[in-house]
This record gives sequence, structure tokens and C-alpha cells, in this order.
Amino acid sequence: MFKRIKTIGYFIGSVLPIILFSCTNKKASSGNQSSAAATSNNLPINLYDIKIPALVGDSIIDMAQFKGKKILFVNVASKCGYTSQYSDLEKLNQTYKNKLVIIGCPCNQFMGQEPGNATEIAQFCSSTYQVTFRMTEKLNVLGKNQHPLYQFLTQKSNNKIDDFTVTWNFNKFLIDENGKLLKYFGSGVSPMSNDITSFL
Repeated sequence: MFKRIKTIGYFIGSVLPIILFSCTNKKASSGNQSSAAATSNNLPINLYDIKIPALVGDSIIDMAQFKGKKILFVNVASKCGYTSQYSDLEKLNQTYKNKLVIIGCPCNQFMGQEPGNATEIAQFCSSTYQVTFRMTEKLNVLGKNQHPLYQFLTQKSNNKIDDFTVTWNFNKFLIDENGKLLKYFGSGVSPMSNDITSFL
């Protein structure tokens, strides 16, 4: 009986603390790994790391291929009061295509003004405005499902300029030849205005 009590006492006094210490260390280690992963996920976004499927077909729009050129990103919609800006966007594209890349980003987040599917959007742009510049798949420019492209464009932690909110269709973001944000323009700024062309 005495031996049994002595054995139990040894277990509680010597072995159990070792087991508890081991479990505590594992939890701490696990927490550190989660923290490291979260830190990694919060690294600033590099524009040239972003790839987006094109509106139609199987091609991918790889931002890295546009190093050395300015880029104008525009969130577009087919049933908006600013939709006619497609005409000047195409004119801007044709006029400055050697130094500027225009990328339209269809978005249905503002009053449902881009309701069509990819084929319908592409046909509308082609037949109505003879659009030839690049178009991405439909994406979110704000909210919890904001696309990484727009996380880069609108968050100071990524673009190093300022925080912006996409307020409506046809907001515009101009990028320089090194992938850095140059300027944000609201919907009312015409694509062919001096506000934009002065940078080209």
C-alpha cells in the first residue's frame, strides 16, 4: 500500500509537470506560427504580382507584362450615366497606346449597373463603343470581397499614397511605369481631359 502511494506521489510530483509543460509549449508554438502566418498575409501588395482572368477567353491579364508603361484602371458598367465614357477611353487607348495600357474592370456593385455575363458585356462594349482595350473578369472593387487589385489601388498600406474609396462606376486610377500609383480620378473626370493626358 505504501509503495502504491509513493508511486502515485512520484507521478504527480515529477511526471505530470513535465507533461503539462510540454502541452503549454506546443500551444505557444502553435500561436506563434499563426501570428507569423497572419503577418505574412498582411504584407503589402505588389501590383506586378497580380494576375486576373480576362473578361472572355482563357487568357490571363498579368500586370507584370506592363512594366515600363503607365496603366489606367477603370471600374466600368454598361448601364451607368457615365457609360458613354467608353468612347473616350477607347480614344485615349488609340492615342496613347505606345505608352499607356487601359484596363477596364466590370463591376456590378453600384445599383446593379453591370448585370450581364461576360459574353454580354464584351458584346456590348465591342458593338456599341468598339472597345479594344483589355477587360478583366467581373470583380468587386470594395467590400469584404474586394479584389486584391483594388486593395492595392485603394489602401495606403499598399499604394503608399493615400486611402481611397471607389465611389461609383468609372473611377480611375493611374499607375506609373514602375507600378506605383500616380493619381486617382473620380467618375466625372473625362478620360481625354487634361487632368489625365497631362501625365502621358
